[in-house]
Amino acid sequence: MKYINLHTHHFTNNSNITEIVNQFPNGFEFSPTNYSVGIHPWHINGNFYEAELTFIENKISELNCLAVGECGLDKRTEIPFELQVKVFELQLLMAQKYTKPAIIHCVGAFNELIVIRKKLKITIPLIVHGFSKNETVAKTLVAAGFYISFGKYLMTNPQLANVFYNMPDDRLFLETDSSDYKIEDVYKKAADIKGISVDELKLIVKNNFELVFDKS
Repeated sequence: MKYINLHTHHFTNNSNITEIVNQFPNGFEFSPTNYSVGIHPWHINGNFYEAELTFIENKISELNCLAVGECGLDKRTEIPFELQVKVFELQLLMAQKYTKPAIIHCVGAFNELIVIRKKLKITIPLIVHGFSKNETVAKTLVAAGFYISFGKYLMTNPQLANVFYNMPDDRLFLETDSSDYKIEDVYKKAADIKGISVDELKLIVKNNFELVFDKS
């Protein structure tokens, strides 16, 4: 059974890994086996985002484009928050139109994230990647219908272990993001925290992947 890497910036082309490679409209270099494409809140340019949205819409119907993203909200960047919200909402509506999941970057704006999902009546799966917050935030996101992906912070933050241990099996994913960790190491760490085998964890993630990305 393959490992599934929900979100990575490093294409490995490893036959033992199903990986969703993150792509940006302004730096799209190739079409890996599976990819996501979106406008990151750090990279929003008020003069160019409309053209980038057109680029995303041209790519989103490709079979190997599995998701929109990463896109989202970040209160620690200098990009005006109102502009972030506008561009994020447009990407969510596009994902909804084409029934593709969205992979979400969120820093300091989880309440706004939940409000936007409800306001826009978004029904496609939304996955918060790179989770590093506490159990209260995790439970709030799960209750609001989000999936959560864990990666490098699970490897480096011991306090995150309890959050992951209590995560519902049907709401979790694993990833490497931009880190140098191997997905095999992330799975080993995660399996140890859950007290299950790596193969059992692979099956959990596989089931979630097939449901979210319609890969059954």
